Amino acid sequence: MSREDDVGPGTVRRTVGPLGDPDTVGWWESLWQPFWVLPATILALAGVAGVLVPLADEHLLGDVTYLFSGNADSARSLLGTIASAMISVTGLVFSITMVVMQLASSQFTPRLLGSFLGSRVVQVTLGVFTASFVFALMVLRDVRGGESPFVPQLSVTLAFGLVLVSVGLFLAFIHHITASIQVSEVVDRVARSTVQELERGSDAEWDDGSAVPPSWSQRPGPSVTVTTGSRHGVVQRVQYTRLVECAERAGVVVELLTRPGEVRHRGQDLAVVHGAVADDDVVGAVRDAIGLGSGRSLAQDPEFGLRQLVDIAERALSPGTNDPTTAVQVLDELHRILRVAAIRPDRSRHLVDARGTVRVLDRPPTFAGMLDLALDEVAHYGADTLQVPRRIEALLDDLERTARPEHAATVAAKRADLHARHGGRHAGDPSS
Repeated sequence: MSREDDVGPGTVRRTVGPLGDPDTVGWWESLWQPFWVLPATILALAGVAGVLVPLADEHLLGDVTYLFSGNADSARSLLGTIASAMISVTGLVFSITMVVMQLASSQFTPRLLGSFLGSRVVQVTLGVFTASFVFALMVLRDVRGGESPFVPQLSVTLAFGLVLVSVGLFLAFIHHITASIQVSEVVDRVARSTVQELERGSDAEWDDGSAVPPSWSQRPGPSVTVTTGSRHGVVQRVQYTRLVECAERAGVVVELLTRPGEVRHRGQDLAVVHGAVADDDVVGAVRDAIGLGSGRSLAQDPEFGLRQLVDIAERALSPGTNDPTTAVQVLDELHRILRVAAIRPDRSRHLVDARGTVRVLDRPPTFAGMLDLALDEVAHYGADTLQVPRRIEALLDDLERTARPEHAATVAAKRADLHARHGGRHAGDPSS
């Protein structure tokens, strides 16, 4: 039975390797991605609570003994202290966050800032601190003395409870920040995310790496080039399923000229649609399936994880830092990633529809490309150190033993290339 016989109706797949479509992100998930949304939501809820809870205090609750039992003056004093303290600590938290981001940018790489800004610990901490400040101010205006005194017992008690929650969050924030700037934590987090991206899809999708892929060659006929139009940015996602379905409906083949992680400028080519006349619907569907943004992300782009790690190693090997031990830690994580890639066949260019007909020609990352990205720059900047060449040699030894035959040949070629370029400074070179 051929592979095409196993394909059910409506199936879209890559002939070798997982399809690679990004996880579906709906409007709800997209809504919470910006850094400011969660703190602003918590702040807004605090403002609403600051209006409703005092009303419940006045109209629904009587004198409750286990709630705040002070008079109006003590309530004002407590709420004023809470408000002033919380806004001061909020400024401290914000300052610490900015300092950590600056350290991460200068010590590691600016491309790590996205992970810091996406931290829910930081977002919730800022949100609760500002919410405590706003809630205390809102309740303070309802405290009355004189002939008709009113002390919102529940509201003052809740304000005090928010302070206790804030203290706990502050401790969690400090722990999170101190862990976030440790190089071992940083490189492990990047490597783990990269490995997850490489392993996305079931292992069964890699079983036919030795199968002969379907053939496709360009035939004489019409073709349409799809450009970015007025858009500009980094290719952040490619909706392969949507492309295959569109190509199947139109009876065409879409050849991608880019892939996630590459920059495309205004008017630059994105794809060529073979077998189609200038159909605005097809061109628009192909253009919409290729998402552009302001920066790279790991989704569909495992090379971005390698890029971040290599940047960290290069900073460590710079003359101003001179920290080859950190570079070796990075090489350990690069080894971890390359090992995962080495035991899998390269993803096929061919994406087929339910009948096994090629509909999309992709440009997936290859093991050879990832090996070059991971080692070339680190080997160059670390060639004069003792630790880096030895670690690279050990990495290559292990990859050559564990990789698939075609990848083992790539590893051997890379070893010879590094020895030739760096004058035998790598351990294990017979001429060293």
